[in-house]
Amino acid sequence: MTHSPSTNLRAGRKEWTAFVVLLLPLLLVSMDVSVLYFAIPSITRELDPSATQQLWIFDIYAFALAGLLITMGSLGDRIGRRKLLMIGAAAFGLASVTAAYATSAEMLIAARALLGVGGATLMPSTMGLVRSMFRDDKQRGQAIGIWSGAMAGGIALGSVMSGVMLEHFWWGSVFLINVPAMVLLLVLVPVLVPEFKDPAPGKFDLLSVPLSMGAVLPVVYGLKEFAAEGFSTVRLLSVLAGLAVGWVFVRRQRHRKDAMISRELFRDRVFGAGISLNAVAAFAMMGSAYFTTQYLQSVLGMGTMEAALWSLAPSLAVGIAAPTSTAIAAKTGKAPVIAAGFVIGSAGYGVLALTGTDSLWILLTGAAVIASGIVMVMALVSDMALASAPAEKASSAASLLETGQEFGGALGMAVLGSVGTAVYRADMPDSAPPAARETLGAAVASTDHALVATAREAFVHGLQYAAVGGTVLLVVTAGVAVALLRNTSAEAPVREQVPEGELVA
Repeated sequence: MTHSPSTNLRAGRKEWTAFVVLLLPLLLVSMDVSVLYFAIPSITRELDPSATQQLWIFDIYAFALAGLLITMGSLGDRIGRRKLLMIGAAAFGLASVTAAYATSAEMLIAARALLGVGGATLMPSTMGLVRSMFRDDKQRGQAIGIWSGAMAGGIALGSVMSGVMLEHFWWGSVFLINVPAMVLLLVLVPVLVPEFKDPAPGKFDLLSVPLSMGAVLPVVYGLKEFAAEGFSTVRLLSVLAGLAVGWVFVRRQRHRKDAMISRELFRDRVFGAGISLNAVAAFAMMGSAYFTTQYLQSVLGMGTMEAALWSLAPSLAVGIAAPTSTAIAAKTGKAPVIAAGFVIGSAGYGVLALTGTDSLWILLTGAAVIASGIVMVMALVSDMALASAPAEKASSAASLLETGQEFGGALGMAVLGSVGTAVYRADMPDSAPPAARETLGAAVASTDHALVATAREAFVHGLQYAAVGGTVLLVVTAGVAVALLRNTSAEAPVREQVPEGELVA
């Protein structure tokens, strides 16, 4: 008895039902990035965290998630993606309950770290399973398009869901949202989702685990701190240290027979191109989000809940863009639609450059156009990269795509945020208080109305400069995408992987 591919590659009702179930962890993992936006005042009153602890309550989730994606992707290919998904779901549910009933800041930080570990198992496992379940090119493209849109919408939805829950319940309720979904996942996944794993995975390289974390975490930390606090020698050293460890990690992967990241993934240059283009897309998405969230609250003076609701508006365009792009790509090929997505994103940045101090609809239109173009890119490059990778390495491939997204997003906030901050500081008068010259938030807290008006003008001026930079970057990237994907095997049939247990004589 040997494995053999099914003669009918098209997914049926069972696979699509399983796909809907797999969207649950994706939504929750992305929502947990922003779910604390409204809860932090209540947490501060109840747990009395220090300023440093408060920062870690926010950041530890994203750091654990980013640092472990590569490890968990490799582990999923070895032990089975479904098995790792269920382990992650149990960990995510347990951590959610622990966070909801935390009695100290330290306990909440530990629970958020465990949530990040759980999230790191869920994300590459879900995308890897989607890659393996949908063996028909058109159906897989549709599924990954929906997957990309759900991930983008989940972050915006998290803050709104948090606000709604806190209107009626205590702060821990924002974490308990996860529990019923994880229980449902644990019940339905064994019934609906087949197991996939590498039939010859080789030995797991334990030393590569701390090396991968040592490469990712210092870089992501340094870039996020650049965006939040500005340049410092310590933050620069953090990034450089991460890059140095990353060099050691890559060198180890190139010379080991049983590497955590298989060299086979990069035999088709489409895969490397997909990671790079996906990172630029994340750069553009998070770079614009850095300004739009501050604009709604500090320039237009909206409350947090109102700003969160308005920030959902661009997500409506995303829901249309992803499936439309995959349908067009099925007829024209992926490369021209990917380039068009970058051009659309650049047009969105062009609209943002027209923003004034009272331009809600211009801002939302620009954000919606950016999101539409970028999600088009993310959906197609993810599908393209996964299709080019060996099916038995699907979770590893997904983890590299997602890690690239983390790097790109952090870099987008750091670079475009630094551009905006530099313009803001240059525009602020020397007579302004030091804190007001540093950040718009500090200036808006002032009772000096003239200072507040000046600060808002300066912030918008910085936004305009950053938007011009984003426009140029995406136009250039559209050309680069055409060059990278010319004469490639991006449209070649994928290498199939048959689920465990699908045996024929």
